[in-house]
Amino acid sequence: MRIFQFRRLLAVVAIAVLTVAGAASAQAQTTTEGGTKPTVVLVHGAFADASGFDQVIGLLQRAGFPVIAPANPLRDTTGDATYVSSILDTITGPVILAAHSYGGVVITNAARGHDNVKALVYLGAFAPDEGERSSRPPPSGSWPSAPAARSPRSTPRTSS
Repeated sequence: MRIFQFRRLLAVVAIAVLTVAGAASAQAQTTTEGGTKPTVVLVHGAFADASGFDQVIGLLQRAGFPVIAPANPLRDTTGDATYVSSILDTITGPVILAAHSYGGVVITNAARGHDNVKALVYLGAFAPDEGERSSRPPPSGSWPSAPAARSPRSTPRTSS
């Protein structure tokens, strides 16, 4: 079941990026020479690494898109966004940023100041509003409270 869900997610990633890429390419072709396809930068979330995008990378490359899937350092939001932003600094043409999970917060912040970023694609990702901090808890009462879980009581072990 988990493999099916993962493959479904990969298909959604590829379709979303290709759809956005088509729109970004059309826009980019009016401003760049040669009509080059945008570079797709895939940013993974927490508890993952860039290898999770392997199949998507293959699909996009076969469709002619340059793809970069950097290893998100997963240290802190500011540092992670700065790192991805430094990668964007090396790309001269149009860029599509796509992210999963926590990577959404990273691409939101990394894209600031990069006019060549034509689209942000959030794939089951956090998509904060401008000025919203990911570390801030939701407003009181916005989530229903769950019943408190009982913590297991520790039983001291004794040797016989």
